[in-house]
Amino acid sequence: MKKLLNVLYVTSQDSYLSLDGENVVVFEQEKEIGRVPLHNLEGIVSFGYRGVSPALMGACADRNVSLCFLTPQGRFLARIMGKVRGNVLLRKQQYEASNDKDKALNIAKNCILGKVYNTRWVVERAVRDHKLQVDVERLERASSFLQNSLQNIENCSDMSQLRGYEGEAASIYFGVLDQLILQQKKDFVFSGRNKRPPLDNINAMLSFAYTLLTSMMASALEAVGLDPYVGFMHTDRPGRASLALDLIEELRPVFADRFVLTLINKRMVTKKEFIQKENGAVIFNDKARREFLIEWQDRKKGVITHPFLGEKVEWGMVPFAQAMLLARYLRGELDEYPPFFWK
Repeated sequence: MKKLLNVLYVTSQDSYLSLDGENVVVFEQEKEIGRVPLHNLEGIVSFGYRGVSPALMGACADRNVSLCFLTPQGRFLARIMGKVRGNVLLRKQQYEASNDKDKALNIAKNCILGKVYNTRWVVERAVRDHKLQVDVERLERASSFLQNSLQNIENCSDMSQLRGYEGEAASIYFGVLDQLILQQKKDFVFSGRNKRPPLDNINAMLSFAYTLLTSMMASALEAVGLDPYVGFMHTDRPGRASLALDLIEELRPVFADRFVLTLINKRMVTKKEFIQKENGAVIFNDKARREFLIEWQDRKKGVITHPFLGEKVEWGMVPFAQAMLLARYLRGELDEYPPFFWK
């Protein structure tokens, strides 16, 4: 269990929550593993199936404490609220911000600043750690371009400009991503990003990782009461989780891309685990998909220090932290949305 920004996250799938006086008590295998005063909480998120007691559910509803249920893998199931109070106001603020060009641009700019900053960090780390295995000059040129892009993004004045700068930065970054493949180079050739369908092994892995990350972010947004389908940079489209797509931008390089590179460079995947279909699309076989998901779940358990909050959190909690920070900005509790600048 982890308390973060007044939200209690219970990550064990075997935990059961109950109410003891004014305290939320967490049990695992009939043994108490922790308790938190209910009045200190604005939300509880449970990643398990055992559930909560009716008394705790009633107390949460009465005090407007959000109670959210996700699967152990992080897929959103349901959120229970009492009388409609806070969330309707938060979503109204979200919709108003989405329709306010200046406010939407500021949020989108911060998301893309986080993305480009983090892509540059990934490139710089490769230069630092693997000088003898990479084309240092090529990577340094890419890093310099990404550094200049940060200034352009900061100063851009409309969404079309922002999309242009983001596209240029992404092209430069993906243009050198092949340098970060240190093992199995002949089996994992990367010449650029392609999708719908992915046409090579790496793009198949990236697309799958981005899908998992989007699902995590959508669940996080649901958990804090935001609408994952109303975004600021990605246009609204039926069935498209636009806000989730906005917020994963800053996490793609450091969460998904580095994860895929680790699987390749540590030989945890091989070319034998991919299938090319008649239309050229490349997909995982069933065994590879299972292994990918197992490693993804393990990756989410890694502990980092959140760069804005200064608290130790698991990687799997980062989307929830970013969703909460966005909610606090929309409620007027923060001057701006703080993107995830990884260091």
